Amino acid sequence: MTLAHFLDGLRCALCGALNVLWLDSLRGLVECSECGQTALTFPEIGEEVH
Repeated sequence: MTLAHFLDGLRCALCGALNVLWLDSLRGLVECSECGQTALTFPEIGEEVH
């Protein structure tokens, strides 16, 4: 089980639902709990990862 963080104030790009996105920082994924769409995240080049 991984720790997911709720992303407040953002909309899903696919279904447009507000406040339904979760960030799983260990897997690097954002998931919409409404439609199930997932997106891969990655840090910008040159930024330090903590």
